[in-house]
Amino acid sequence: MIACLLISGFALYKSYAFAKSANNHIYILANGKALEAFAADRKDNIPVEARDHIRMFHHYFFTLDPDEKVIETNIGKALYLADESARNQYNGLKEKSYYNNLISGNISQEIKVDSIQFHMDQYPYTFRCFAIQKLIRATSTINKLLITQGYLRNVSRSDNNPHGFLIERWETLVNRDTTITR
Repeated sequence: MIACLLISGFALYKSYAFAKSANNHIYILANGKALEAFAADRKDNIPVEARDHIRMFHHYFFTLDPDEKVIETNIGKALYLADESARNQYNGLKEKSYYNNLISGNISQEIKVDSIQFHMDQYPYTFRCFAIQKLIRATSTINKLLITQGYLRNVSRSDNNPHGFLIERWETLVNRDTTITR
């Protein structure tokens, strides 16, 4: 009888420990595969999330097709990720008929971010983004060197801003033609 109680007690203890261990694991089903997810502190992921936030902002701001709806959608997404400095640059380009020229000239614009320098030693965090901007016309393609810089501040996460950063005091340092191909 004592042996039976010991075995039952041991089995209950082990099943409780197993259930507790199972509750600490989360599995994500992606493309038919179960992937285990681990919780991490936000500070561990700040550089990765910040670089992706900066990359996505530049993608939305500079990847444009000659379609007014595409331009409005992409710029709208970009403006959720930055402060009024981005809106001011957008308004300046709009006043110069830059977006109308893209539409009337059937020009597509793409961007490829080469690298992002990100510094966490001070807050708000500073960054500098190096990218190649490509303007594709029917007759030629222009590659431009683009260098921008700004600051990142923490904000609440939302559907429109999943990384929880806001780009502030964003400015373009260099935007010049590098190559033209016909």
